[in-house]
Amino acid sequence: MSAQPADGARAARNRSIVEQSLKAWADGTGSPYDLLTEASTWTIVGRSAAARTYRGREAFMREVIRPFNARMSAPLKPVIRRIYADGDTVIAFFDAKGTASDGTPYANTYAWFLEMQDGRIATAHAFFDSVEFNELWTRVAPGEPQ
Repeated sequence: MSAQPADGARAARNRSIVEQSLKAWADGTGSPYDLLTEASTWTIVGRSAAARTYRGREAFMREVIRPFNARMSAPLKPVIRRIYADGDTVIAFFDAKGTASDGTPYANTYAWFLEMQDGRIATAHAFFDSVEFNELWTRVAPGEPQ
């Protein structure tokens, strides 16, 4: 029975870390990607243009996050719907909206399943609307002028 309170405390700590990173992202003062370990894996589930497993923080940032951000004139801002935690697993369920560099709004709903290790994200599985993502990804080139 003594393992349960420790597990509950770990879950609360992990939940808080993820929640604070999402709030910092919304405020423009940080990013949940700052929590990624260098050796993390991030899997985008589904059939989007970016769907696959990225091995290492830098690969994910280089191949998905930086090109995505380069397509935006107003960055994504998340609005948390719910965050669940159980031990080292945190599920973040949120909406995010921004504006593409062509002036078109972008909005999507995300569910991230995160495996935490020492307060950092070691493994992630991300679910979102692939159609919405693909429309942005193919319509707007990175760095396209406004």
